[in-house]
Amino acid sequence: MLEALLTEITHLASPSWWAANAVPLFNILIIDLTLAGDNAIVVGMAASRVHPSMRAKVIFWGIAGAVVLRILFSGIAQQMLQVIGLTLAGGLLLLFVSWKMYRQIVDGHAHSIDDVENQLASNTVPHNETGFWSALWTIILADVSMSLDNVLAVAGAAGESTLVLVIGLAIAIVLMAVASTYIAKLLARYPWIAWIGLIIILYVALDMIYRDSHKIVCAAYGVGCSETIFQGILHRLGLLWP
Repeated sequence: MLEALLTEITHLASPSWWAANAVPLFNILIIDLTLAGDNAIVVGMAASRVHPSMRAKVIFWGIAGAVVLRILFSGIAQQMLQVIGLTLAGGLLLLFVSWKMYRQIVDGHAHSIDDVENQLASNTVPHNETGFWSALWTIILADVSMSLDNVLAVAGAAGESTLVLVIGLAIAIVLMAVASTYIAKLLARYPWIAWIGLIIILYVALDMIYRDSHKIVCAAYGVGCSETIFQGILHRLGLLWP
């Protein structure tokens, strides 16, 4: 993985590398934007239930935990997705993520970012006050699910490019750590961004299922090897030939 990354870095100055990876990078940017807002709401809700003097500490460690989980999951995810059959399983899991995201968009957030910010700004001790470790544990448990969703979507969009995965991970961490609250407000104000993100995540899920199904058939029968869903559509329309 490291050797492949170093090899790709040498091509960063090449316009052809950017041209070849423009679509995956755009997809990853939208995926990161779409999924970053949830982190602000989860961390903010957990921090609002502790004593005001500990809220900044809970937010810092909650974000730090999310960063560590995304780095760990990203390293594991791309390696696992190289195994025939696991990309198919990952695509099915991402379909479930798409369904959860669809329900979230349609039903709306149970807690808005404005409500969470108001609770955080309050200096009163909440009636349902919890301790530091209880709040941090709540954030970490939520981060496991959110980090897995994000990394799986980004790894699926990146395909076999390690550098694209690293760029996607870096964007996700920066957005989550610096601009997640702003993104949550942006998604609430412009819900069409979330719909675009949902469509891209759904496409990535279907592409993962399609690609790995072809790899399985290729390994068993030697046909249909390494065809993406986009290539498959073009083939069926007679717009692309082997």
